Amino acid sequence: MTHKVADDWFNSVDFDSIVSTVKGIMTSDGTMSILLDFERVLDESDIYAFKNWLLGELVSGPEVGRYTVSCTFMWPYDLMPDPTAVKRLLAIGCDVEWKKTEIKVPVEVDNYDDLIPGTNYPKYSKRHVWLVRITIPMELMDDIKEGSIDLAGNTIDLEELDNAYNKDLDKEGIEDTGAEDTQADATAAAQPDAGIPTA
Repeated sequence: MTHKVADDWFNSVDFDSIVSTVKGIMTSDGTMSILLDFERVLDESDIYAFKNWLLGELVSGPEVGRYTVSCTFMWPYDLMPDPTAVKRLLAIGCDVEWKKTEIKVPVEVDNYDDLIPGTNYPKYSKRHVWLVRITIPMELMDDIKEGSIDLAGNTIDLEELDNAYNKDLDKEGIEDTGAEDTQADATAAAQPDAGIPTA
């Protein structure tokens, strides 16, 4: 399998779709079971030993196809996951797409200036992020019968994650939702023999 260049599919990931993904996971035992099997493959491939991979947040999926399962994860721009880990996934038959992009998120409302004029809805601000979509063959998920379904005692520094997002928000001006959506400004993750993305 190849290390694909990300395409326009990533543009469908936004704040609303992320909320829907989280709600879907919380209300479906079947979805949680698939995610545990998916995570077991990632854990067995040891990608969590590489910098920042533990900090990825699920933002889309699992998408269950006939032969594969796909999930998309997000990282703050300043906490890019080490691209070297991708080689481990490619080696066991997974597919990986990678993109540097931005999403809009609602700002925290402290006063009326944080609301869109004439509404009770918060304004939005841009957040620069990395999106990584991983596709795993179902056959591989079935083959990996052993392995921890948790992170084996590893701890995730949520404060570091929040600080990275807040740092990015501080760099950007707040904007109304009425403004045109901006296009993602770059793609990363070329073919393996063409190199892997850098920050």
